[in-house]
Amino acid sequence: MTVHRRNFLKLAAVGAPAFALGACADAPPLPQFPPLTYTHLPRLVFEAERLEIASEYQAPLAPPNVEHLFAQRPDAVLQRWANDRLAVSGRGEHLVRFVVGDARVTETELPRETGVRATFTNAQAQRYDGRMQATIEIRQLRGNFRVGDAAASATRSRSVAENISLNDRERVWYEMVEQMMADINSELDRQVRANLPRFLAV
Repeated sequence: MTVHRRNFLKLAAVGAPAFALGACADAPPLPQFPPLTYTHLPRLVFEAERLEIASEYQAPLAPPNVEHLFAQRPDAVLQRWANDRLAVSGRGEHLVRFVVGDARVTETELPRETGVRATFTNAQAQRYDGRMQATIEIRQLRGNFRVGDAAASATRSRSVAENISLNDRERVWYEMVEQMMADINSELDRQVRANLPRFLAV
């Protein structure tokens, strides 16, 4: 091996890490979305001894489900809503139970065009379908009988283009959860005041 070639390889070996670091430095930062919280909204205070928060939804953690990849997972946001908006007086003969029934988002590959036309189009590549559902139950302490409830569900579907960036895909996921939670919040608030007013603390 010539001296020139040996020196070139040494320089390449030294330069490679620097190039890699430069590439990392130039990569766009991951999006930072604020956590979805609801402490700015008035609490729904029940005349009850305690509050229980539970989830009956078990994420498959496998395709076609993708909700476990979200920075703001739907099941976690639903439970955060319950912590932020529901409260109890610590008195009475009832308990309040908040149950997550569904918190899924699935990914579906969409059919794509082929041939010359596909070269000049930016087709929709995947569709995301989300569904969230939750119930507020009022139960008697003795016997655990349910004596009232309020339930809400919400759905959203969004499709994304084949050239979507990771940051933009994260934004789509975030907006889906945010919008579904807005529906859940509005409906549960309405139903509690319509169906469970006798259980609310004055």
